[in-house]
Amino acid sequence: MVHLVAGALSNSRARKHHSLATSLASRKFIIPHVPYFHHLMVPRQRHGGLIHKYLRAGVVVKHKFEETEIGVPQGGNLSPILSNIMLNELDKELEKRGHKFVRYADDLLIFCKSRRSAERTLTNILPYIEKKLFLKVNREKTVVELAIRVKFLGFSFYNQRGQVKVRIHPKSIAKMKTRVKELTARSNGMGNEERAVRLRRYIMGWVNYFKIADMKSLLQTTDEWMRRRIRMIYWKQWKRIRTKLEKLISFGIPKFKAWEYANTRKSYWRISNSPILAKALDNNTMKGLGFLFFSDYYRQVTA
Repeated sequence: MVHLVAGALSNSRARKHHSLATSLASRKFIIPHVPYFHHLMVPRQRHGGLIHKYLRAGVVVKHKFEETEIGVPQGGNLSPILSNIMLNELDKELEKRGHKFVRYADDLLIFCKSRRSAERTLTNILPYIEKKLFLKVNREKTVVELAIRVKFLGFSFYNQRGQVKVRIHPKSIAKMKTRVKELTARSNGMGNEERAVRLRRYIMGWVNYFKIADMKSLLQTTDEWMRRRIRMIYWKQWKRIRTKLEKLISFGIPKFKAWEYANTRKSYWRISNSPILAKALDNNTMKGLGFLFFSDYYRQVTA
């Protein structure tokens, strides 16, 4: 889907300076229990009864049952199914109006020739979404922007020698770093084995999702930062001078150097970037401790 967008932008290179995208962020729209929705379900009678039961099943909030008059629980299987049923009607309307667009679940891009055209399209399509489909559009995430700059499914795009390439949007990168920082925090209560397992799971999922993007240099710098945070964790855990001395010697550091660093008063973060600790806890040692790194897994899945 992301490659389709990149291909479409490449094909419109001649007018790239005027090609804009309207992003209708409907991720937080509300599935209404209204007659129009039931009308859409008529052709799907085979499964309609099950869907209606699901809609009326209610939810448990803080150990108390609450009836559901509107919306569906987030994270369930029903939400994306219903969004596609509702937005299929939007697809038909956009096609009828002659718009070029790309939609994946509730993320939608509409391509226009100019900013004025995009703003006019946005003004005209919002009433259809909100008054005909009874869906509430998230206005904060609905933007008119140059197509090359727009965020779509966590990706963004850039022009390289006339070809539009895919890269990870800065917001997606920031979100990833925040999560890695949480998993490598010194005081999150995790043991090192659990930390390694949870980091591995996160890295594998993240890389498999974003692997179509150009991100080799990004992953290299991220790995360097993550390794430094892991070294900082171990250095803090060793605490006592004697423990630091024994651990450094066990990792092959000469005794006189191990003694020097075991007695240092430098901060944990500063020591984590020292040549001695980088040698003691090098890449191979960390891999032996169960840690997986972004670059290694990226090479594995893209080989």
